[in-house]
Amino acid sequence: MDIYHIIRRPLVTEKGTHQSTQSHAATRSRGGRGGSYTFEVHPEANKSEIRNAVEKIYNVRVVDVRTSRRSGKRRRYRFKFGTTRETKKAVVVLHPDYHIDLF
Repeated sequence: MDIYHIIRRPLVTEKGTHQSTQSHAATRSRGGRGGSYTFEVHPEANKSEIRNAVEKIYNVRVVDVRTSRRSGKRRRYRFKFGTTRETKKAVVVLHPDYHIDLF
C-alpha cells in the first residue's frame, strides 16, 4: 500500500489541537514525548505502516502510535437502510524535538 493511501487526512478538532500543543517532560521510567497528532487512516493499515508513512510524509520522528476503529452506523435514507463507512483513527506521538505545522 502506498504511503499516501495510508494517511487519508489529518483530523483537526478542538481536542486534537490541544493535544498537539502539549508536550511531556521525561521522567525516570519514561522518556520525554512531544505533541500528539490525529489522522484518519486506511482501515487495513497497521501501526508500523502508519509510523513509516507519517515519518516519510512529514519528515518527523514518531515515538508512539495508538489506533482505534469506529464501525459504520446504520442510517435510514427514505425507505432504505444503509450503513456509513467504517473509519480508523491513529494518534501519533512525536519526539519532543519535532512538530507538524498543520495543527
